[in-house]
Amino acid sequence: MIELTPTPGVDPSTERHLGGRAAWLRAAVLGANDGLISTSSLVVAVAAAGSARGPILIAGIAALSAGALSMAAGEYVSVSSQRDVERGDLARERVELASEPESEHEELVRLQEAKGLSRSTAELVARELERGDLLRVHAREELGLDLDALARPVQAAVVSALSFTLGAIVPILVVLLASETAREPLVWGSTLVGLTVLGGSAARIGGAPVWRAALRVLVAGVLALGASLLVGTLTGTVV
Repeated sequence: MIELTPTPGVDPSTERHLGGRAAWLRAAVLGANDGLISTSSLVVAVAAAGSARGPILIAGIAALSAGALSMAAGEYVSVSSQRDVERGDLARERVELASEPESEHEELVRLQEAKGLSRSTAELVARELERGDLLRVHAREELGLDLDALARPVQAAVVSALSFTLGAIVPILVVLLASETAREPLVWGSTLVGLTVLGGSAARIGGAPVWRAALRVLVAGVLALGASLLVGTLTGTVV
């Protein structure tokens, strides 16, 4: 028998995994990124058109309000659709477990065989698994669903709205507090720093290379702000 030795310095009871938080972490990062870049782009465009502080603030606050509500509604609808699919799959699996137990058992055995187990071992594993919650076991093994981590549309909507607001409030605070001459450079600077931090944080959460993701988001931010500056300048000249 092979005895598994715990990794030195690692306490299994305190080991943290982020898989169960993937949905709301995704919503938070995307919301903050969208709030920061969209509001900053609008602020830069309006400022480049020659507007005073008041109209810029109104535009920024309007972008924050509309964007947060839009993000919340979109995330709620999207995650609700995902939840409906999950519930439908679970309902069908519940019916199949009740009406075709032998067929479901055979399916569970085949799934264990697909992992590389022999037929006899797969049979033993399936019987052992079936001593627990059948729906939970089949949901995990067949559908790839964790009953404790199903889609939560309300949570996703709230997180999206709050994170969008936190991102959007950065350029608004800069416009509110900075002088007219420093306003535009500070909006650019704070936005690019914020985007870099968000890109790096998202990569760290997902286990991807941090600097590559941060650079990708930074380049996208520069392009978006540059395009907004061009549009605002042309609009101010024409109007």
